[in-house]
Amino acid sequence: MRWLTTLEQFLHDLKAQRLRTTLTILGITWGTVAVVVLLAFGVGFERQTRKNMHGMGDGIVVLFGGTTTRPFQGYPDGRPIRLREEDARLLQREIPAIEAISPEYINRQTPVRRGRAVTNPAITGVYPVYGRLRNIIPEPGGRFLNEQDLKLRRRVVVLGDQIKKLLFGDEEAVGRQIYIGQTPFLVVGVMQPKTQNSSYYARDADRIFIPASTFRVLFGDRYVNNLVYRPVDPDLSDRVKRAVYVTLGRRYRFDPADEDALGVWDTNDMDRFVKYFFLGFNLFMGLIGSFTLTVGGIGVANIMYVVVQERTREIGIKRAVGARRRDILGPFFLETFLIVAVGALLGFLIAYGIIQVAGALPFQEEIGRPELSPMVATVTVGLLLLIALLAGYFPARRAALLDPVECLRS
Repeated sequence: MRWLTTLEQFLHDLKAQRLRTTLTILGITWGTVAVVVLLAFGVGFERQTRKNMHGMGDGIVVLFGGTTTRPFQGYPDGRPIRLREEDARLLQREIPAIEAISPEYINRQTPVRRGRAVTNPAITGVYPVYGRLRNIIPEPGGRFLNEQDLKLRRRVVVLGDQIKKLLFGDEEAVGRQIYIGQTPFLVVGVMQPKTQNSSYYARDADRIFIPASTFRVLFGDRYVNNLVYRPVDPDLSDRVKRAVYVTLGRRYRFDPADEDALGVWDTNDMDRFVKYFFLGFNLFMGLIGSFTLTVGGIGVANIMYVVVQERTREIGIKRAVGARRRDILGPFFLETFLIVAVGALLGFLIAYGIIQVAGALPFQEEIGRPELSPMVATVTVGLLLLIALLAGYFPARRAALLDPVECLRS
């Protein structure tokens, strides 16, 4: 029941030195709020950034034709490399580490209309796997392109959500007809709205998607605008990239070391950058918060030194009747942890309120919604335990080392 005695002593001190104890607890409270809120905003910002990035696709690589800068096997430099649809099949066959690949044709010169509504979107010819690569998810009731559409060159189309609004407004689009130029197409799907902060020709909301085979027949294009592929493992991305240069270098007669022969946009590089950037960012935010918490811990240590001073005679009596040093250490440690625990509890409650209010403000798409994640809670509790341990150890150690005779003289 020793802890009950310590709790009674703590409540007695709180009542006797109300202002001093309250200010000390508030120091821990404010430090806890600083750590939790800063880390919560950091975690929310990181998750929103990743969500925005992955609106274009998870771990994809976009491959463009480039221009050679080195002579190779009798061919001069300065030759344009223009990719074809069969390159997608070649790379899929030659490089097992490519999970999926699709060519991408784009036409922006042909009007798309429905009744009096007319627009000029990016008409995109792709394989069915493109939807999975680029996170193009159809609204319920519709679908993306499938293999039969590709094989039979069907005149079917999937609309970006903004194009759907422009052509159909609030009306249902799936099962209705639009015209690409003078050719009728059946709408089989509408893309669900998504956050996308990067693109290379147009955002997916402003595109329409048709089978690559239909595109080729409709427009007669020989060359694709680009290829889109995804490695089976993001860590293999660089190895796959080198294999792509070797495979296409052999086909188009360019030096595989000539990086300008192809243009490569590897989103895995950005993922790695974001990972290390936010690791440093969150460490920085946690460090700032921990400084505030440390100031609160210093306040706790100071008040415990004062408590030791005030109880010098009491310590001497306890030692004189046979109390061991650990019997002196324990109550001071427990009282320190009680002060920190009360301050931490108040801090978590206030921080939770701030996070809830911030989560209701209209800026989630820019900086994200702050989150009190398990990682944030674990880091904060760990810091609080460390602060409590250090703030309690030195005053308690001083109390335990006091000379009983000197204590009784005071």
